[in-house]
Amino acid sequence: MAKNPSVPKMEGAEPPAPEKAVAPGTKIIPLPEPELLPDMPVNFLEVIELRASVRQYSQVPLTIKEFSYLLWCTQGVKMGLPKGASKRNVPSAGARHAFETYLFIQNVKGIKPGLYRYLAFEHALLPLKTAEEMGEAFCSCFRAQNMAKNNAVTFVWSAVPERMTYLFGSRAYRYLFLDAGHVCQNLYLAAQTVKIGVCALGAYDDDKLNEVLGLDGKDEFAIYGATVGKL
Repeated sequence: MAKNPSVPKMEGAEPPAPEKAVAPGTKIIPLPEPELLPDMPVNFLEVIELRASVRQYSQVPLTIKEFSYLLWCTQGVKMGLPKGASKRNVPSAGARHAFETYLFIQNVKGIKPGLYRYLAFEHALLPLKTAEEMGEAFCSCFRAQNMAKNNAVTFVWSAVPERMTYLFGSRAYRYLFLDAGHVCQNLYLAAQTVKIGVCALGAYDDDKLNEVLGLDGKDEFAIYGATVGKL
């Protein structure tokens, strides 16, 4: 029987921050509050049965409320917990939630095209680069370049391993990939309730995508992605 990987001792260790810091005074874009989003009656069995990957999208933009809804359902924070943990709308091993969400926005009403990071605790967007600054660099990272170009938003989740290894040691890397699946499935199901298409993206150039997002590929790296657009 294989031995379990060792778990690091936590006594005296400073827990890692649950979200990357934002410099004081940085302008962020608040999103519609979750409690202001409309209630939607859902036939859950229908949602499960009709869920499918959608690879072609219309040119109809997402509304900012729809976009806020998708972000809330995938990484929305319900409660902060001690030692860098949090309760969110998706499961995570040990409530560690080791992800950041990057968004290449191309067609959302009221938001300029470009690269953003979702600030889960603030439920807001942090602008990173304009679409002009990004050029073709982002879409060229993916094998399905045409799909990455012709959508409303591309989600990319990055992993910050320290948040998970703090509690689970080397076994944390298994949990990171399991958690990524939970997050993307929440995106699929949430999108299905509002007639928005999603297709998961796993085929990309890791080094190139990390570079475009400004990640070092070790302390933070892209782990999964998905395209989103109106049907």
